Amino acid sequence: MIGITRELENTNLMRYMSSVIIPSIGDTLIMVLVSAIFSIFFGIFLGIILVMTDKNGLSPHPIIHGVLAKVTDIIRSFPMMILIVAIAPITRFFIGTKIGVQAAIFAIVIGSTPFATRMTENSLNTVDSQLIKMARSIGASKLQIIFKVMLVEALPTLVSNFTIMMINMLNTSAMAGAVGAGGLGAVALTYGYQRFDYLIMYFIVIILIFLVMLIQGIGNKLYKLTK
Repeated sequence: MIGITRELENTNLMRYMSSVIIPSIGDTLIMVLVSAIFSIFFGIFLGIILVMTDKNGLSPHPIIHGVLAKVTDIIRSFPMMILIVAIAPITRFFIGTKIGVQAAIFAIVIGSTPFATRMTENSLNTVDSQLIKMARSIGASKLQIIFKVMLVEALPTLVSNFTIMMINMLNTSAMAGAVGAGGLGAVALTYGYQRFDYLIMYFIVIILIFLVMLIQGIGNKLYKLTK
């Protein structure tokens, strides 16, 4: 009880609430949402290519499939924090800086797109092959089969997978705060842990838990709508 009272007396939580913590929530949401939009877009595009160029796909092409699969797996093998540091020179070349929200978005997109690609590939591969054969038999084009049959049938699985990916992005954005990305992770580390203000740190943890529950809740709703 004495320890809690001392923490309440020494904390700067309310002092930094409007000037630091609330803006950091916005930075984190921007990082996650923008990264998710780009990662999902590129992931679906590349995932479709993987499925189409597979040996049993609509347009088999072993070279394209092999190269894309290898590059995807190589990037996926990097832990996200190591990847963010490793591509810092590339981030600086394209963004103009290796720290901040924009730099973090670039790095997260690079790291998350391969996961979105494999998620898309796996989701499309769950579509019943009989539906594809039926679409072919009535003269549907390859693009029609992809967009009007496979993506439609795989949509619930895609929604579920991308929900998990967005939660991982939230975790990544928090960890990226340790290398200058900003957001809630940077606040928890700089204003909480390093200044021994554990109330700020725990408050950030509570916000992150709430955001995870929010993303999962929205994902569950969308899953039911697409089911």
